[in-house]
Amino acid sequence: MIRIQSVKHLNDFIVELLLTDGRRKIVDLEPLLHGPIFEPIRVDRKLFKTIHVDKDLGTIVWDNGADIDPDVLIHNRKPFWKDKQPVLLQVSESTKKYKTKKKRI
Repeated sequence: MIRIQSVKHLNDFIVELLLTDGRRKIVDLEPLLHGPIFEPIRVDRKLFKTIHVDKDLGTIVWDNGADIDPDVLIHNRKPFWKDKQPVLLQVSESTKKYKTKKKRI
């Protein structure tokens, strides 16, 4: 199983990953920093720069406890939250009936 061995911050949200199979991969993390645990990392560059590898998890982590699934980083898989779609209720004024409608945000 390939995991992340080391990480080097390059600039902005871009990092270079050294994988356990010897390959190097450059990744822009900005699109992956989604949700409440990542919000402080997005706005505080000092916190972003605390990025390091947790050897037990084989992935990158930050001092606030955030981490990213190594398979997302290594194999370009979609994070689980990208498949989640909120369900919105749409009310028909004429019948006052509720319909569910999936909508991507």
